[in-house]
Amino acid sequence: MASTLKPKNAAPDLAATLAQQLSETLVKERLVPRFVDSYVVEHGRYGLQVHAGLYKDLLGLILREALLAASARAIEILRMGGASHCQGARKPTPMTRKEAKAFRQKYVAALTRQQRWNVSDALDFQSDLQMYEEILQRAGAPKRARKPFEAANHPFVDRCAFMLDSSFLEKARLAASRTLTDLESLTSHVAESVLHPSANVKPERAH
Repeated sequence: MASTLKPKNAAPDLAATLAQQLSETLVKERLVPRFVDSYVVEHGRYGLQVHAGLYKDLLGLILREALLAASARAIEILRMGGASHCQGARKPTPMTRKEAKAFRQKYVAALTRQQRWNVSDALDFQSDLQMYEEILQRAGAPKRARKPFEAANHPFVDRCAFMLDSSFLEKARLAASRTLTDLESLTSHVAESVLHPSANVKPERAH
């Protein structure tokens, strides 16, 4: 009986571990405060930091967007079974559509408990996460590497730029694109470390 229960118990643990490590790493690495503060200094937009309450709210909103983007990317990595280039790893085994749906539900449930969201907050996050996934799926993989002066075609970039500084949207989009690069790198390291804990993968500090 125990052997038949083991596979069912493994998936929720993986989802809960991913939710915890991803959210904790985002806070620990201070990716969002560094993004906003560097933008303020680079473009002289000090008014964004004048009101402590509004500044705190801005950081909270952008952190939520970072968690959405990271979640969409991490779920995709685990859905595909991780990166095939992982040292010592066997060929990745993608999840079935049913398995991916179940994993996503468990991940959101674990994140809801970890963040102490109410039902409304959890449903809003789940809806936005689905929107992120659908947009990224339609966009597909980029055909070439993005140049430094180009903004990424990504919901994180557009939404964060509008939240950060709608008056200087293109400058904000470029800054958000640079942060997205750091965010995706961080997410990949966390997802791989959860999927292959024996590899002891450490996330690189974002620049």
